[in-house]
Order: sequence, then C-alpha cells, then structure tokens
Amino acid sequence: MSFGEPKLISAAPAFRKSLLLWFFKNHRPLPWRKKISAYRTVVSELMCQQTQIATVIPYFEKWVKKWPDFATLAKAKESEVLAAWAGLGYYSRARYLWQLARQVVDQENSPRTAAEWVKFKGVGPYTAAAIASISFADPVAVVDGNVVRVLARLTASRHHWQDRSVAVKHFTPLANTLIDSRKPGDFNQAMMELGALICRKSSPLCEQCPVSRWCQAKDLGVAEKLPRFAARDKKQVVVQRALVTRADQLLLKRHPLSARRLAGMAEIPLLVDCPISSPSSLWLSKRRTIGSVTYIEQIYTIQTETKHRLRVTHQVGLEWVKFSQLAQAALAGPHYRWIQEWLSRGDRTKLGKPLSKP
Repeated sequence: MSFGEPKLISAAPAFRKSLLLWFFKNHRPLPWRKKISAYRTVVSELMCQQTQIATVIPYFEKWVKKWPDFATLAKAKESEVLAAWAGLGYYSRARYLWQLARQVVDQENSPRTAAEWVKFKGVGPYTAAAIASISFADPVAVVDGNVVRVLARLTASRHHWQDRSVAVKHFTPLANTLIDSRKPGDFNQAMMELGALICRKSSPLCEQCPVSRWCQAKDLGVAEKLPRFAARDKKQVVVQRALVTRADQLLLKRHPLSARRLAGMAEIPLLVDCPISSPSSLWLSKRRTIGSVTYIEQIYTIQTETKHRLRVTHQVGLEWVKFSQLAQAALAGPHYRWIQEWLSRGDRTKLGKPLSKP
C-alpha cells in the first residue's frame, strides 16, 4: 500500500460526493448513456476496447439501430456482424459479441452480476464489472487504464509496473473500497470520465479536478510522471503490400476462419503473395504502433489490364472484390481506411504499369 492510500480511503465519502457531483454536471452525452440496458452497455464496452470513443459513436448508433437487442443480434449472420464492425479493428471483439448474444438468448435467466458475466468468452473482469455495475447496480469497480492513472496519482504511487494488467490487479482492491455502493455504475463511469477528460496522460488539468484536494501527486508536483511503467524494447517491422486493381475490382487476401487473429477478415495482400512480376512506385507509407512494435506499411498500387484475367484462385486466400461491395467485405480497419483514402482521390490512372501475365 502506498502512503497515499490510507488518506484517500478515510476521505471516501467526501471523495465520492465530489466526484459524482462533477460527473453529473460534466459527463459527455454519449449515446449508450442516454438509454441504459445490458445489451447497449455490452456493445459500447466491447466497441470502446482499444478504440477511441469518437470513432465508436457512429458505429454504435448504426449497430443498435440494426440490432437493437441480444435476440436480433443472435439471429444475424457472422459475415453481417463482421461487415458492420469493419473499421473498428480487433475483430475478435465482434465475434465474441455475436457469440455472447446467442449464449444470453439461450439462457433461462439473464446474467446480472459481474461474476456471471465474466464466465462468457470475450468478457474479462473489466467488461463484466462495467456491464453489471451500470446495468444492474452490482457494486464492483471497473478498473481500466484511466482508473489506474487516477488512482496512481491520487496515492502518488511511484512503483514501476511491468505492464497495465499488473497495475490493474494492484489497484482493483482500492477501487472496490472507494466505489459508491448506491450508485456503482455512475461512480465507475465518473472515474473513467475523470481519467479521460481531466486526469489525462499528458498535461493533466489538475486545477479543474474535482478531487484534487485528495491528490498526493498534485501536492508533490509529479502528476504527469505517474503512473510509471517499465520500459519495453521497441521493434520496427516493414510490411510491403500491393493494392492490385482491374476495372471495377480489387484484389484482397481473406484470412481463414481458423486464423487466430482476423479470422474471416480481408486485407490488402502482401506484395510477395501477389502474382505480379514487379511492383509500381510506392503510393502510401503509414506508420502504426501496436504495443512495442512499430509497423511501417508500404503500399504499392498496381493496375492490371482488363484482358489479363489473373488466376488467383490457386493463391490461398486471394480473391477479387468489386469496389461496390467493399463495405460488405469485412475489411480490417486500417486497410479499409487506406482503400477509402485511395478511392477518395478519384484518380486511378496513375497506378503504375500494368501487371504482366503470371
């Protein structure tokens, strides 16, 4: 226990009151907060994992309009679900959500507690606590990266955590001690909102913080330095891809349903997997970081002549998809955005020299 925890615990009643008062006045009017249900909470929580809220909002609104409850989602086809998720990334979440709907519908009694929700595949302690506390007032704390940051600063914890999961495990007992048992859902959302809007990773707005009087890090002037995580070795990988087109079609790589990641999803194929003699000039280079690995995605655009009917059926996973059907192709998020960026330029005449026959 850090030296700041006893002080925070002793001030818990006043802390809760100040935090909730701030939340009721300043929370963002997110669509899943306007009408609360277990289903809407499940959808929003899974969508918001590893994805910015601004990106999630339009997806959420379209999703609940198409499938307003567990029953309607359970009847959907997996391909429809993946297509509707296209652009959000981490597609295992869409598959878990679809499977979860089918399991919930099959149960005689709907789950209510975090202990019941966590038994479902794809629902971890964080998601289970969010669903149960927000929808059913189960007094269990939600602890994510935002909450870890808030608690680490309130208690001035200077420990170097190996990773976020270790920090979450450490701070969960404290979060459960602080939670407001009468309004656990509001309290959990308030803690996450505080971390997102005020107790930000960089440039925290300490002067606007409703609970700053109990913040040890603010008093010590070290808020922006906390929490501390062990440095991770960084790695850089160059990935070359080919955006191959012919007339009104685009060549895509479809991952098999047995794949561990991106099962059933499509993406721009790797250059080495395409039946081409040589690439054209580089069209796009993008950097994206996942964990400690930075990927440099290099995309070459190559146009075939209409008369050249490339035989791609023997290439595992390669398939032609019409541009008009891209929205239903279940494209991986970054790939969908790259293709849309290319299409938005409206110029397919400078894609490089045509492919030679394989």
